[in-house]
Amino acid sequence: MDPSVLEQIDPRVLGVRLQDARKAAGLTQQAVAERMRMARTTVVAIEKGERRVTVSELLEFAKSYARPVSEFVSRRVVTESFVPQFRVAERDILEEHADFEQATIELQRLAEDYSELERITGVPSQRSYPPPYDASGASIEQVAAYVASAERNRLGVGDGPIGNLRERLETDLGLRIFYYPMPSRIAGIFAYNDPLGGCIGINLSHPRDRRHWSLAHEFGHFLMHRFRAEITVLEVRRRGAPTERLADAFAENFLMPAAGLERRFTEMTMSSPAGVTLTDIVSLADLYQVSVQALILRLESLRRLRAGAWDRLKAEGFKPQHAQRLLGIDANPSLQEKLPRRYVALAVEAFRRGELSEGQLSRFLRTDRVAARLQVEEAQRQIYSEQDEFAGLSDLDLAQPLEGR
Repeated sequence: MDPSVLEQIDPRVLGVRLQDARKAAGLTQQAVAERMRMARTTVVAIEKGERRVTVSELLEFAKSYARPVSEFVSRRVVTESFVPQFRVAERDILEEHADFEQATIELQRLAEDYSELERITGVPSQRSYPPPYDASGASIEQVAAYVASAERNRLGVGDGPIGNLRERLETDLGLRIFYYPMPSRIAGIFAYNDPLGGCIGINLSHPRDRRHWSLAHEFGHFLMHRFRAEITVLEVRRRGAPTERLADAFAENFLMPAAGLERRFTEMTMSSPAGVTLTDIVSLADLYQVSVQALILRLESLRRLRAGAWDRLKAEGFKPQHAQRLLGIDANPSLQEKLPRRYVALAVEAFRRGELSEGQLSRFLRTDRVAARLQVEEAQRQIYSEQDEFAGLSDLDLAQPLEGR
């Protein structure tokens, strides 16, 4: 390895990357120091950027953390880590749950990898971010309803269910959205900085409706609390915080807008002389991709169901999962696209150009080499399929009148 490469990298940036890798490996500074036969103060100085690392030390760090050296020196995106943002904004929760920081580190790595793929392929991200909304001067419900309505109008989704929310946020706005395993108590995380943009992580282990709600919730943080890193934890005491209540109220209004939901509920009522049934409610929840509980509570707030309807159903032993199985509803289909579709396409294109080795491709795609190669072959098949599909269209007269056909 050429020593001049290290001289071109800001030691503070390299220090942050080494620190993130160490924590991701679950190692303490003392453990690393002992393994590398150096003083702990030396490890501290390197991670703070106060001392430059040597080539031999970097090779040893990479070996200790089971990471390729290229991960530390090839990425040219110079950006501050998200982790310090989380430590400031979420200090209490990170101190209480030591395993949570790993989820924030992985969001940083994925976002940096995304930016690196854009650099390699020469295809920069196209951001279309609205200005942050002012969440002051009105009640939480008023702000949430206003922002949800404004964003639905801006995205052109009307007042119906949004089945392709992730695709819209990635394509129309340019948000970076990743699904990956996290501790079960985390629903999602959000962070932003100028080089990487708005980045959202969603817990891959949660069921579909929870993931859908979490994505809308984190989108709310992006719209109203953009410069505050955030971890959404499934704990009652956390959900009582004003920012969390606002993000939840936004998710409720955004996913189940009052006008559209009331219209559908009225249509159901009119078509069911005996009254709306649990079958209707469970099916409607599936249409909106929200939990049955969330839908019933929303209908209660709109006064279309009597207050306490959900509590009464729970007391009677109602189990939404059982009802969904009886109706043949798969409320938790497997998630096919854990990484953004564009991210995968950029990685495959970089590999096809020879810019990435097979090992680097598998690292970017967070999979093994066999699975990475299969993704490349699948992408190639899709290209050929599209070429075949449109091969004979050049002879088609698109100006030919339809009358008489």
